Amino acid sequence: MSKSERLFALLTLLHARRYAVTAKVLSEAMDVSERKIYRDIQSLQLSGVPITGEAGIGYLLDKKAHLPPLMFNEEEVMALAVGMKMVRAWSDKGLAKAATSASDKIQSGS
Repeated sequence: MSKSERLFALLTLLHARRYAVTAKVLSEAMDVSERKIYRDIQSLQLSGVPITGEAGIGYLLDKKAHLPPLMFNEEEVMALAVGMKMVRAWSDKGLAKAATSASDKIQSGS
C-alpha cells in the first residue's frame, strides 16, 4: 500500500468514528506499526487536516472535515460490480434500478 493510499485509509477510519481512537487500534486495523500511525497522523496534521489528540490518548478527526471522493481499489470495484449485478438479477425492480444508477455513478466517477 502506498503512503497516499495509507493516509486516505487512515482518514477514512478516523472519519467513521465519533470518538478518539488510539494509534494501537488504528495500527491493528491497518496492519501497520504504531510508529507509522504516529508519523502518518503528523503528516496529515502538517498538511492541514484537522486531527486533534495525542499519543497515548487517541486521535479524533474534526466532524466538519471534508473527505475527498471515495476511491476504490480494483478488488473493491469488482466486488461492487458483482454485487450490483446480483441485485439487478435477483431483486425487485426498485432495487435493480438503484443498482444500475449506482453502477452508472461509479463508472462516471461522480
